[in-house]
This record gives sequence, C-alpha cells and structure tokens, in this order.
Amino acid sequence: MTAAELVLVRHGESMGNVAAAAAHEADAEVIEVGERDADVPLSDLGRDQARALGRGITDLLADGRPTLVWSSTYVRARQTAEIALSAAGEDRRVALDERLRDRELGVLDLLTTRGVQARFPLEAARRRWLGKFYHRPPGGESWADVVLRVRNFVRDLDAVPEGTRALLVCHDALVLSFRYVCEALTEAEVLDIGASTPVLNVSITQLVREPDLTWSLARFNDVGHLEASDVPVTRHGSESSVHPSDRPDDHPHA
Repeated sequence: MTAAELVLVRHGESMGNVAAAAAHEADAEVIEVGERDADVPLSDLGRDQARALGRGITDLLADGRPTLVWSSTYVRARQTAEIALSAAGEDRRVALDERLRDRELGVLDLLTTRGVQARFPLEAARRRWLGKFYHRPPGGESWADVVLRVRNFVRDLDAVPEGTRALLVCHDALVLSFRYVCEALTEAEVLDIGASTPVLNVSITQLVREPDLTWSLARFNDVGHLEASDVPVTRHGSESSVHPSDRPDDHPHA
C-alpha cells in the first residue's frame, strides 16, 4: 500500500504576497496585511490563477488514477484548492492537514529584511551565520522543522491505497521541503533551487514513485496552465542570501 504519485501545488497569489511586494517596494520595515497568517486570503488575481489551475488539472484528474486531495489549513491554500476543483468540475473532498501549513516566522513575522535588521540585528546576524535552512527565529520554525512535518506526512502516504495520486495544495517552503525529502537533496541543493527558481503561485510540481520506491521529479514549477489561460504569472518569495555565511563579521557573537 503506497502512493504512486505526488502532485504539489503552491497556492495562488495572496493578499500577503501583494502586501509584501508593496512593503519591499516602499523599503518599509513592516508588511501591512491586517490578518494573521492563517487567515490571509487570495487576491483577485490569485482567484483567477486558481481557476486557471482548475483547467490545468482537469486532464490530470481524468486519467483514471485514484486521487486524494489535501490542503494546508491556511485560507489561501484552502481557497486555491476549492476554486481549482470547482473550475475542473470536480466534487472531491479536500482533507485539511496542519502539517502542510506555511513556515512559522515567530517574532520576525510581518517584517521585511530591512525590518528584521533594524529591530532584531542580532537575530539577523544569527540567521546569516546559520543560513536559511537551520535558522529558527524565536517563536518560529526553521526549514529543518518544516522538513520534520513533511517526513511525517510522507510516511502517512504509505497507508493510502496502492497507486494513489496525492494532490497537495500548500506553500512554497513546503514544495521545496517535499523535494528535499523525496529526492534526498542536501541543504545546499535545496537552498540553491529555492534561490534560483522560486516556487511560482499555482505552479505544479510532480513526483512519481519508481518500482524501487524511490521518488523521481517529473516536472517542477510548471505554470503552463496560466500561460494557456492568459493569466499573469506571479513570483513572490525569492531570496539571494540563503546559505550560512563564513564571514567573521556575520557571527552573532562577534
């Protein structure tokens, strides 16, 4: 008993994505959203993207393979799943799972890079020293913490009916964490992928299970459904400084 295919979808553009882009453009310290992260909804464009995603998964869901659908408990992911399935003409149950939620940022939540440096300079130095993968902000999670959630979820996929496709609507850090776990990537490899190829809104990433039970990547960051529907592609969440720094002045105890 095991899943044969894993399809990972990042949610559509959210109002948080829009607010973050505006804050960075204004060189502000704080991202003005007005909602806790779990309650941030899709933007109007994000809803259009979700409808285009529905058209993009129609063939996927019609190929005869049994498919189970999961979503992050966060509103933007749930909305993406519901709108996409409706657009695809599918009446499928969406199972909500908190393990698929976005990475928690703790005291750094709603702060831009400038805001973190201005308000938590020692934490900014600690992050540079440890790198993105292992840095855990106070009250938040590191990528390694998210990976533990993902490993737990992947183990549960061994209990689904043989040959099942698992369709997961989640977040960019989750998409990369699933790749890290399933493809047995290194810290450097997954961070390089995230820095060079940010996970696009409503992009599709597909992993298939081989006869020896290893996973292989069939496609990554595919937004052909947006291009076919003439819906704008949005890119949110890229960072260039992700690896641990070896510069002495970046050590938090220097």
